[in-house]
Amino acid sequence: MNSPLPPEYYKLLEELQAVDFALVELTLYLDTHPKDIDSIRQFNGLAKKRKKIAKEYEARYGPLLQFGRSYSDENWSWGKPPWPWQV
Repeated sequence: MNSPLPPEYYKLLEELQAVDFALVELTLYLDTHPKDIDSIRQFNGLAKKRKKIAKEYEARYGPLLQFGRSYSDENWSWGKPPWPWQV
C-alpha cells in the first residue's frame, strides 16, 4: 500500500458492512417468516441503501465485487489494492 487511506474510506466501508450484516440477518429471518411485511419493507429499504453506499464507495475507491458485479474504469481498477477485505 502506497499511502494511508483517508478516514472517509473506513467510514464508508464500515457503513456498507453494517448494512450487509443487517441484510443477512433479515434474509435469515424472512426465510422463516416470509409474510412479515414490516421486515420485507425493512429489507427493501436496506437493499436500496446498500446500493447507494456501494455506488459511492466504488466511485471513490474502486470495485467491491468481481465477476461482472462491479464496473471498472478504463484502467482496470480491480487490480489496485487495497481490496475491502484487506483493511
